[in-house]
Amino acid sequence: MKPVEITPLTIERGYVNFLFPFAFHEKKRQQLIEELGREGYTFFCLNKSELEDKFYGPDVAVRHAELEQFFFPFVEDKLFPSEPHDNTFNRFSRSFEESGELLVDGACTPYAIHSLDITLCPFGIGLMTIRLEVDEELPLHHMLNFIHHFRVVEAKLEEEKGAIIRASNRTFTSTNEYIFEHMIPCLHPFILREHRLPGYFGTLPYFEDERMYSSAFLFAAPGQELTSDQLYRLGQLDGINSKGEPFISSTSPDYVDRYLKRHAQDRSAPFTYTVTSEFTYSTLTVCNQEDMVDELRQFMSTHYYNLLLHYFYRIMLLRLSFEHSNVSWKKDESYVEELIEMISKFSARYYFGEVSVRTTGKEHAKTFVDVFNLDLTFREVRDTLNELYRTQENQADKRQNYLLFMLTTFTVVSGIYGMNLVIEDWKGFTDWSKVPGYSFFEWISLIVALTGIGLSFLLIVITLGATIKKRYRRYKRSQF
Repeated sequence: MKPVEITPLTIERGYVNFLFPFAFHEKKRQQLIEELGREGYTFFCLNKSELEDKFYGPDVAVRHAELEQFFFPFVEDKLFPSEPHDNTFNRFSRSFEESGELLVDGACTPYAIHSLDITLCPFGIGLMTIRLEVDEELPLHHMLNFIHHFRVVEAKLEEEKGAIIRASNRTFTSTNEYIFEHMIPCLHPFILREHRLPGYFGTLPYFEDERMYSSAFLFAAPGQELTSDQLYRLGQLDGINSKGEPFISSTSPDYVDRYLKRHAQDRSAPFTYTVTSEFTYSTLTVCNQEDMVDELRQFMSTHYYNLLLHYFYRIMLLRLSFEHSNVSWKKDESYVEELIEMISKFSARYYFGEVSVRTTGKEHAKTFVDVFNLDLTFREVRDTLNELYRTQENQADKRQNYLLFMLTTFTVVSGIYGMNLVIEDWKGFTDWSKVPGYSFFEWISLIVALTGIGLSFLLIVITLGATIKKRYRRYKRSQF
């Protein structure tokens, strides 16, 4: 079998979006919204037609009416609220026209950032979107190498190190510095961190390592042929190896074919393909940009929101699985109740099998569900919910049986004694000096009475303490 060969391809222009997930303090949502307003971010809603051509570059404009007609009404209400609300996706956008360049592996790639989005999602999940454009003729492997290195927030592996960003007469040694020291430093205090884990993705310990999700629309020079190896490398972001040469991470034609059957959409083949993977959602075309105005507009609008919604699904399902795995059944009864509530709310309010009324939207949604393994993860979470319910019911039954046993014991003993449970010495002032002289049955009466009073008092204290602890825990969790 002949191994896969790398076919050269020239890219004339590329529009690239990077999605950065983070966790924020839910209790500080309103403070964050106010801070974004002071920083010049505009709340995005469909009735503001003046925003249609503000955030996507000089040659790109979206249609809010198209967005309004693309999703089902129950999804549209969540994605496009008329005003900020805790239970919706609140997008705040800012035009950020700035040029810069990325230097890595001996190549310098200039880019222009058009805008920055901060989308505050339910359950304290946030998504940052960086929209940029590379308007320079580049080989495909250089473009992929640019995307591969720009999406790395904190370089940990040796092959990811060495990238430098130059912008605004400053030099940044990582995308992390570029984002949080230059682009949006006001976000830093609101990010919720997991203290046991380092880095910004420590805020999402159940998610992937320090990399952003990329989304690209690449225009190749017309007249070229799009090949399987190019599409595979697009999905894997296979750019340049340690020797500075173009590379592909698989040499098996059969494997590449199987990969593309699952990850590539060939609705507009052989001129345009869309590849969806765990790393990127990208379209590659050899058509002129003048002929792809509608497709580019949809990439920036309808397909972007389709991706954002399913990416949120992925984060939340992984979060629920992670939190369930960290439950201590004996110690975290209140936490289990909150987890059950969270799973129920997410399933009922946000996780929908059908989100789009358009055929293209349904096809892309199906690809997202398949590539992100959403159905499998959702079934696991659903089974988790059933397991949590059964566990809670069993624990409740055990407590009721124990309480019933105690009450039955005291009832039987009291019934045996009838009205004689009260000893004459207890009337008026109790003379405790007579206790040592009690008969056997008087001792039983004393022990039953004192134990009953003590247990009653203890039950009241335990119930009150559990209620206070539960409310305090909910208050503490609501801070996040």
